[in-house]
Amino acid sequence: MTPTDSDPRSSQGYRVLARKYRPQSFAELIGQEAVVRTFGNAIASGRLAQAYILTGVRGVGKTTTARIIARALNCIGPDGTGGPTASPCGVCDNCVAIAADRHVDVQEMDAASRTGIDDIRELIEGVRYAPVQARTKIYIIDEVHMLSRQAFNGLLKTLEEPPPHVKFIFATTEVRKIPVTVLSRCQRFDLRRVDAPTLTGYFQAIVEQEGVTVEPEAMAMIVRAAEGSVRDGLSLLDQAIAHGGGAVGAAQVRDMLGLADRAQVIDLMAALMAGDLAATLGLLRRQYDAGAEPLIVLQDLLDLCHWLTVLKITPEAGEGAPYAQAERDRAGDMAAKLTLPVLARTWQMLLKGLAEVRAAPSPIDAAEMVLIRLGHAADLPDPAALVRRLTREDSDADADAGAGPSPAPVSGPRAQAVAVAQPAAAQADPLPADFEALVALFEDRREIRLAAALKTEAHLVAYRPGRLEFRPSDRAPATLGQDLKRCLDRWTGARWAVLVSRDGGQPTWADQQASAQRAEVGAVEDHALVQAVLATFPEAKITGVRDLAADTAPNPEDEGDAER
Repeated sequence: MTPTDSDPRSSQGYRVLARKYRPQSFAELIGQEAVVRTFGNAIASGRLAQAYILTGVRGVGKTTTARIIARALNCIGPDGTGGPTASPCGVCDNCVAIAADRHVDVQEMDAASRTGIDDIRELIEGVRYAPVQARTKIYIIDEVHMLSRQAFNGLLKTLEEPPPHVKFIFATTEVRKIPVTVLSRCQRFDLRRVDAPTLTGYFQAIVEQEGVTVEPEAMAMIVRAAEGSVRDGLSLLDQAIAHGGGAVGAAQVRDMLGLADRAQVIDLMAALMAGDLAATLGLLRRQYDAGAEPLIVLQDLLDLCHWLTVLKITPEAGEGAPYAQAERDRAGDMAAKLTLPVLARTWQMLLKGLAEVRAAPSPIDAAEMVLIRLGHAADLPDPAALVRRLTREDSDADADAGAGPSPAPVSGPRAQAVAVAQPAAAQADPLPADFEALVALFEDRREIRLAAALKTEAHLVAYRPGRLEFRPSDRAPATLGQDLKRCLDRWTGARWAVLVSRDGGQPTWADQQASAQRAEVGAVEDHALVQAVLATFPEAKITGVRDLAADTAPNPEDEGDAER
């Protein structure tokens, strides 16, 4: 990745990073490997469509990709004899002119400002003529979904059967708004959001070339705010560099973006969940006074709520989160103490609160009201606990009534809640302490098929209450892990992590039992008396070993029957 010095705009003084480091070839395009590979193969094999649609969110490289395609199709190489290539040279007349946006045969049209049928008629008139300089005439239409219906209809015939020297490339952020008659005539490529690690590496390489130092936490904030958009991220990075004068720190970026400190966001969530409204409002006001936007604070709380929920289900998720280790530890402790119903309720209330803050004339007042509601709801029982309490109250009332007349039937919502809850009031099974207890649970629950699969087809890798990791044998049912998790979640009331591994694991439960049985038989065979019996009866075999003391122990139930 190098600055585009061949661009004549480089002589105009400072250029923003998004233009200075704009990719000029497929090799420089990041995060779009599938698109690059497909176009490369199509150019190499000569299987080029007459029209393409590039779709994706803002700033992922749609227009940049369109220009790279135009260069790839029209590059003639440094010596002027080259053909279409996936690696345009960047120095021939066609490459330089296309990069400078001044090539006569590569026309760009902004459909946001030129939406009518007259604009399309003008374009269609030019299609008939052969290219002046290039090999292929390219029409790039940006934000093509903004064209009117008449404009789309006027384009259809030409789009279906264009002259061989013409290619159309459309770019859009709203592919659903394009008529299906147009989509069916184009090859579609979805440019995806660029993931955070790729963006981080790309931005880090740029700041090194710019001679700027950026703290890792500051870079993480910029990447997170970019939301997968390369252009948005570069614009934020440009702003941060200008703001910091060559050194970009976390506090500076936080102030620039109007973000709250993550540690303070965790403090705020902790105060909310504890129902401490005074501390909650104080923390919010402190962040607001420091420059944090109320809407951003609620969004950060929403993100934290989501992360806590994920941690509750899969504790391993904390390892890849963009938080400091101390913050991950605090979040892990908080997730362990909160229940899933409470987290789900918090998520819903925060989501509703975001809309209120956006619409309110005073965002800070609206945010305070949202947090007050959340704080009051923190100590409320979840619906399941409320149903259990109502059920228990009704049971106590029946017990107090004794042999008196039956109480009148309860009507209204309370009666409905009790009626719905009663089937779910069964006692949950405790979490099995070890793998043998787990097998026994499936046998007790008469899940014979799953119990047999656990014994004979599952190689245990790791087990702790709430988490099972095993390697299935080749004969194991394909849905064994899913079936085990479904049963365990339902029986124990806990959220289990059942992981299918490729590691070797232990011998199966059945193999271990058979091995233990063989060891017992071998020990018995060494006994002198047993050897004498086997010598007397040569055809005899030892098929098993049984503890006679255990077999002859008195049964308490039998003794009770004898006494009666």
